[in-house]
Amino acid sequence: MTPVTANEIKNIIKSLKLKNSHVYDEIPPRIVKISLPYIISPLTYLCNKAVTNYRPISLFTSFSKIFEKVIYKRLDNHMISNNILAKEHYGFRSNTSTEKAIYQLTNNILKALDNKYLVGGIFCDLTKAFDCVDHDILLGKLEFYGIKGNANNL
Repeated sequence: MTPVTANEIKNIIKSLKLKNSHVYDEIPPRIVKISLPYIISPLTYLCNKAVTNYRPISLFTSFSKIFEKVIYKRLDNHMISNNILAKEHYGFRSNTSTEKAIYQLTNNILKALDNKYLVGGIFCDLTKAFDCVDHDILLGKLEFYGIKGNANNL
């Protein structure tokens, strides 16, 4: 994964929704935006440390959104540039949505019914699925898809 730049952090902070609400850390995103000139350097350093060893570090909740966007951007770019995900994969991808997935599903069902096919469905609740993932298998799959190097060096 490429190092995080101060400009990237600045753009992520500027994209945060300006609101006064906060979680348990009592630091609203509004304060993060206001203090940008003072925190950009240490925050860039922290994000780079986290990206290079991919281990959880202690970040305040307001700052965790910045870290998540840094990692997401790198994974998304990698997946897109290497054409890893199927076009039917709608979750967590830019220019997709649950509405598009529902439209595609509905459209496929209606076409099948128009052609007199029998249509059935099995739906699973995968809400807690990530809690059951074997991390060794996950890391193996990440490496298979080219996500390796410092960020995957546990």
